[in-house]
Amino acid sequence: MAAPPIVVFDYQISRSGQHARDFLETWKGHLLVDDYSGYKAMRGDHIIEQACLAHARRKFFELHAAGGHAVAEEALARIGRLYAIEASARDGSIEDRARLRAEQARPELQSLHDWLVGLRPGVANGSGLGKAIDYTLRRWTAFARYADTGDLPIDNNPVENAIRAIAVGKKNWLFAGSERAGRRAAAIQSLLITAKLNGLEPLAWLKSTLEHLPVWPNSRIDELLPLRSLSAEQSR
Repeated sequence: MAAPPIVVFDYQISRSGQHARDFLETWKGHLLVDDYSGYKAMRGDHIIEQACLAHARRKFFELHAAGGHAVAEEALARIGRLYAIEASARDGSIEDRARLRAEQARPELQSLHDWLVGLRPGVANGSGLGKAIDYTLRRWTAFARYADTGDLPIDNNPVENAIRAIAVGKKNWLFAGSERAGRRAAAIQSLLITAKLNGLEPLAWLKSTLEHLPVWPNSRIDELLPLRSLSAEQSR
């Protein structure tokens, strides 16, 4: 059984890559990140970089939206076939997904790569298409890495969806008041988004938690967390 989804927000005073390194410490695994330079130093034996294919797709989508670019349209169609493969494997096991990716996604990825490499010499440096191709080819290994497994995601869209409310409202809460308030806000958002991802209505969960909190034993405080609350509801 897959582990329940959890979101953890961390507040820091800058976007320095050192904060991400300090947060992860000795964690090992695949790290799905954008092309921000601050993350580059984390790559190594214990952290394997993975790239979000939706970011590559966005480059071609924006180019096509600006003027119906034929080459961008072809790129979108090719990437669309990769997403169609993922959709067909969504309800399968990790083993089934790995097999489908090996049989269908890898050939599609290789075809896309070869097509982009063949196009690049005839595309002007600095052009919109040139930038889209260069971005995709520069991180190609990280973009295609998901297809070597059955458990890695094709993109980072679930995380981007989880932070959308914060991104949309950031101008309204540009200043947290203090670093302590910023850390509290990150903790509260972590709980609310985790509750939502696990099928709990955030406001209802928060109201119930605040009602129980004054008389709840400190030794059992973890039982009020969204995941534990969900387990309790399911056991009823």
